[in-house]
Amino acid sequence: MFKFIVHTDGGARGNPGPAAAGVVISAKGGPASGGEGSAGWRKEFGEYLGEVTNNEAEYRAVVLALKKLKHLIGGEKAKKSRIEIHVDSELLERQLNGEYKIKDENIKNLFMEIWNLKTDFSEIIFKHIPREENTEADRIVNQILNKETTKLGF
Repeated sequence: MFKFIVHTDGGARGNPGPAAAGVVISAKGGPASGGEGSAGWRKEFGEYLGEVTNNEAEYRAVVLALKKLKHLIGGEKAKKSRIEIHVDSELLERQLNGEYKIKDENIKNLFMEIWNLKTDFSEIIFKHIPREENTEADRIVNQILNKETTKLGF
């Protein structure tokens, strides 16, 4: 079994407003990083999302993470992988774990996209973490938003 820790964050300046997604994917040694005794690896990704809500940005960060991870490791390895996705949005975590209902139509569509992407992996766990434990994904979001909002004149 291959194991990965993924941190995701999404944010919008305004709600809705200019938004971005940030993702940090880590494999720490062992088979997930390419072989026993390997030092592991870490990859960072970010994406400008245009004008969306904070919640939509959080969901789109998870979509980005799952697509990037599958691309990085390939379909065969993905089927044998356990993914722990750490998010600082309690709402997102509870909705993805089936504890809260989803009312917003855009979020329902993103939920379904994540649900379909989950089938590419052996196991995915969504875990809520405090915001201070998600600083790297948050840093990526803010770097992208600073760059894009400067271009847009905000």
